[in-house]
This record gives sequence, structure tokens and C-alpha cells, in this order.
Amino acid sequence: MTVHKQTGTPKQTGTLNWDDLRIFLELARTGSLSAAARALRISHATVGRRVAALEEGLGRSLVDRRADGYSLTADGEAVLALADGMDERALAILRQVSSQGGRDAGLTGTVRLTTTQALADRFLMPRLGPFRARHPGIDLEVTVDNRSLSLARREADIAIRLARPQRGDLIARRLATMGYGLFAAAGAPDTVIGYDEALAELPEAVWLARHMAGRRVAFRSNSLQTQLAAAKAGFGVALLPFWLAAEEPDLLPVLCDAPPLEREAWLVLHPDLRDVPRVRAVIEHLVALFTAEFAAEFATGPAAAG
Repeated sequence: MTVHKQTGTPKQTGTLNWDDLRIFLELARTGSLSAAARALRISHATVGRRVAALEEGLGRSLVDRRADGYSLTADGEAVLALADGMDERALAILRQVSSQGGRDAGLTGTVRLTTTQALADRFLMPRLGPFRARHPGIDLEVTVDNRSLSLARREADIAIRLARPQRGDLIARRLATMGYGLFAAAGAPDTVIGYDEALAELPEAVWLARHMAGRRVAFRSNSLQTQLAAAKAGFGVALLPFWLAAEEPDLLPVLCDAPPLEREAWLVLHPDLRDVPRVRAVIEHLVALFTAEFAAEFATGPAAAG
């Protein structure tokens, strides 16, 4: 690709580099070098360099570089509108190739799963040994992220989310209902362990704000496992899923007259991958695992289950 430097509008010749365009699309969606780099699993310097190369090749400025991030110029908006559909079609080709390759390869290859930190560390990992023994040819890649990674953009093959997706052409299957209760260490003060302001809209945070209003919040964190650790350290009362609290003998249930909180765990995947053998094997194991492990007490609490 060559740019002829002359007065007036720069002239672009040659072919368009798809990788540069793909990286520009991610920067346009995320608004920052670091976020785009994380999503693409490349360095932020590479993101900046490839977007600059695209601008040079097109002879147009596509982004405005500011202290608080990146915004699109008018030319950038026009390129985004045209390229967005190209991106989805290219990804559909990749999914189709991956799907066909998966059918040919059988129970081998990589399956990428994304879920929350607590579910990954405390629930899934201790229970994935039998899967590994049964399917030694399948490699699992688990991404821990509270964000909803895009299955359409192949950031993951399978997601376990605590809400049913409302948009996108995705297959969703409810895995379990997870009940929550209040727990504290013996002798802990009547203070609250809550979420930071960035997660104020989270259902758990909304429940705490509504039913524990007026109480001092002695500890805040955006991590459920950190809140669990704070409860064990005696900072106060934490709202925890029953399945997680059941593994902590040092925590005691705290009676509360408020209506219980329940959240649903959903397994989500793109339709193009549902018949890939290695993906099906992971799905079947996860469904069986949640069905077997989420007994009545994990949905309603030990007292109600008895």
C-alpha cells in the first residue's frame, strides 16, 4: 500500500490490510488502546501502530487521540459503518471453518470458556478433573472476566453468565438458580461488606442498598472472593451465594427478614459452535456438573432445604 504525498487529498493505492482494519474496529468499540489490546491479546503499542498504518494507507485521520481515550473522526465513523458488517462476515467465516475443523478433528483442540472469578476458581476448577481425564485431547482456556466477552467476535466459545443475554444471535441455556444469603464471622460487627461504586447497578449491590440501608459499609470491593475474605476477617456481614458460603465453616448465616436474592447462571454460545464435538463435550460436562451440584440448598439456603 502506497501513499503518494502531494498537495490536496492524499491518494491511496494498493490493497487494504484486513488486520489493520480489524484492530481499528476493536479500538473504535472500546475507546482505548489498553482495552483493545486486551481484547485482541496484543500489545497496546501494536494497536497504535496498526491503526496509524491504516490511517496512512487510507490517507485519512480516523481517530482523535485525547488524554482520556480515543474518539472517531467523521472519516472514522464512516469507515466503522462500512467495516462493521465486514468484521461480522469475516468472523462468521472463521466460526464456520472452526466448526468444520472441529467436526473433522473430533474431541481435540481448544475450547475457550469465560466466566466470573468466583465461579472459575471456587466452583469449576475443583470439579474439572474428571473432564480432563475423560477428554485428554481437549485443551481448556478459561478467561476470568466480569465483562460480557463477545462470543460473536470469538473472544470466547462458551460463556457462563449470571444473566440471560438480551441481544445477539446466541444460544442460552439456564444452568442453575443461585440463592444468596447474609453471612458473617462469629462476633463480627453489624456493618456491611459491599460493592464499590462502579458496580452499583449489580443486583447484589442493589439488594444491599435496599435492604441494608442505614448500616455502615465498612468494606467495599468489586471482587466476590475479596468480600468473602473480608467477611472471614471480621469486617461485617457479606451477601454471598449459598454454594460459596457452604465451603466456609468459619462463616455463620445471619438472619434477615428481607426477600432473598436469587441469580440465574446461564450457559451461552454462538449457534455456529453448537455441533462442534469438543464444544459439545464441554457443554455436556458443565450442564451435568451444575445439575448435580446445585442441589436445593444452593438455591434456597440450607434452612429452607431441610
